[in-house]
Amino acid sequence: MTQLLLIRHAVNDFVKTGKLAGWTPGVHLNDEGKAQAEALGKRLADVPIKHLYASPLERTMETAEAIRQHHPHLDIKHHEGIGEVRYGDWEGQEISRLAQRKMWQVVQEYPSRAYFPNGETMRGVQERAVNAVEELAAAHPRDLVAVVSHADLIKMILAHYLGMHLDVFQRIVISPASISTLMLGFGRPYVVTVNDMAHVLQLEKERRQEKQTDQTV
Repeated sequence: MTQLLLIRHAVNDFVKTGKLAGWTPGVHLNDEGKAQAEALGKRLADVPIKHLYASPLERTMETAEAIRQHHPHLDIKHHEGIGEVRYGDWEGQEISRLAQRKMWQVVQEYPSRAYFPNGETMRGVQERAVNAVEELAAAHPRDLVAVVSHADLIKMILAHYLGMHLDVFQRIVISPASISTLMLGFGRPYVVTVNDMAHVLQLEKERRQEKQTDQTV
C-alpha cells in the first residue's frame, strides 16, 4: 500500500487581513509558521519519506522545505492538483462582504452545490484533489509520500475516503502544520490518523515553559 502523509501548511499573516487568500501570490509563513514548520520537519526527520509533493503556493512550498531540510535527497515536486481552491472573483475579497452573499451560505451549508464566480465548484475541487491522490498512489506503490496542501483540500480528501458526503466535510478539523495519514492499495482505503499535531502542541508547551521561566527570573 502507498502511505500518504497529508500535511497542512503552517500559519501565515494573511488571515489577519480578513480576506480570502486562495491563490494570492506572496503569502508567506510568519514567524510562528516558520517555528511550526521547523517542528514539523524535526517530527518527520526519521520518517522514510520517498517522495515530497506540495501545492505550488509559497506557504506550502516553505512548509515542504522545512521537511526537505531533514531529507536533502528529496526534491519538492509541485502539484497543482493539491493546490488551493480557485475562488475566481472572490479571491482577495473581504470575507465580511462575501459573507453577505447568498452563495456564502451555500458554501457553508451545501458545499456540494457551491460555485465561485469564474472559479471552481466545490465538487470539482474535491474531484481534482482525490484524482491527484489516486495519481500519486498509482505512481508510487508501497512508498511513503508526503503531500503538503491546504485545509479544505485535505478535509475533502479525507471525507471522500471516509465515505462522508461533501456537505459535511467541514466537520473534520485540520490544523496548521498537522499530519493526517492515508493508506491506499487495491483493497479498502485506510484513514490512519487525522489532524496529528503533537509536534505543534509540544512547541507551544515549550514556549509556555520559557515564558514562565522568564517571569520568575
